[in-house]
Amino acid sequence: MSLAIINIGLSHIGDSSGTGLAGDAMIIREGLIEWIGDSADVGHDDHEVLIDARGVGAVPGLIDSHVHSTFGDFTPRQQTVGFLESYVHGGVTRAISASEVHVPGRPTDPEGVKALAIAAQRSFQNFRPGGMTVHAGSVILEPGLTYDDFAYLREQGVWLAKGGFGAFSSPYDYVPIVRDARKAGIVVTVHTGGGSIPGTLERMDAAALLEIKPDVSFHSNGGPTAMTPEDNERLVVEGSMALQLVMAGNLRSSLDLCRLATQHGQLDRILIASDTPTGTGVVPLALWHLSAELVSLGGLSVEEAIASMTGRVADVFGLQAGRLEVGRPADLLLLDAPLGSVGTTWAEALEVGDVPGVCSAITDGVVRYTKSRNTPAAGRSITVRGHASDSSSAGH
Repeated sequence: MSLAIINIGLSHIGDSSGTGLAGDAMIIREGLIEWIGDSADVGHDDHEVLIDARGVGAVPGLIDSHVHSTFGDFTPRQQTVGFLESYVHGGVTRAISASEVHVPGRPTDPEGVKALAIAAQRSFQNFRPGGMTVHAGSVILEPGLTYDDFAYLREQGVWLAKGGFGAFSSPYDYVPIVRDARKAGIVVTVHTGGGSIPGTLERMDAAALLEIKPDVSFHSNGGPTAMTPEDNERLVVEGSMALQLVMAGNLRSSLDLCRLATQHGQLDRILIASDTPTGTGVVPLALWHLSAELVSLGGLSVEEAIASMTGRVADVFGLQAGRLEVGRPADLLLLDAPLGSVGTTWAEALEVGDVPGVCSAITDGVVRYTKSRNTPAAGRSITVRGHASDSSSAGH
């Protein structure tokens, strides 16, 4: 299918500089961005679907790097069906598993956690809730796992691992197992701050993380309880891992980490995520709310905030999505300042702490909706000609 978008306003391709599109139009074909240029060069009758953006902006679809998916579009923690599809209406077009730790009766032995990760990875290969891509199957690190186990998992398509919930007596026991996982090509994430599940480690602090050396410090601002300000500074100054800030964590710690990252030139390590569903709930606008807080209160620029939810996440996790560039997956949002905001663009709205209004989410080159049911109403609307949407969830 061919989709053309014309008259795009303020745009952000997903990099840290906030670079705009090289033009105000794009053509999408077979799920990929094929061309970017000027609206005057687009033949209106040459495409099955034509969107006139009418001046609203475009950014990559958001990538939530901390989602507690289980199986299907259901969370047993909140007894909620359809939460992933609802997140698409919040602008999240991809979700990365924070491990399937909320599966009732989850296994804890090496063979069991391997089987759980493979089953979760397989179950989302062809299941697209609301058009979302779910990168599922994050093996929970438990004692007894070896390099050979990780190599086998990688061969089976599992490329994520999560530390912090295993039956280890000390956080330092994770050091060799994380080393082996990373050696096998697994992206390793580790719980940060106080323990969130009874029976797991009481606390994961900066000293332990600096020894473990994961790829990502999950919820660096606490999930839900945060590290000390001294630990925050150590993690920023001495570490190199990505620092994920989540809405379900400690806002004061988020602001502190943003300040430290700015002060020490480490903003390229900041990611913005949700850490949901958890006890905090199902929160479709989690990423927008945290980014609005960090921009309006924490000194984070709009450009950095968008990158922290899109292109930078893609870089850390090795994804092709996350940037509006030719050849990349066509996952993007059309958005504007919300109705009534003092901001006149989506970026100005974020600067004053308002959540933008999403006019449309496009994934795999398919228009999933033309009005978000979760974000505030956008100040301007788009027009669509042709077969506009396909919100089906194949593979269930």
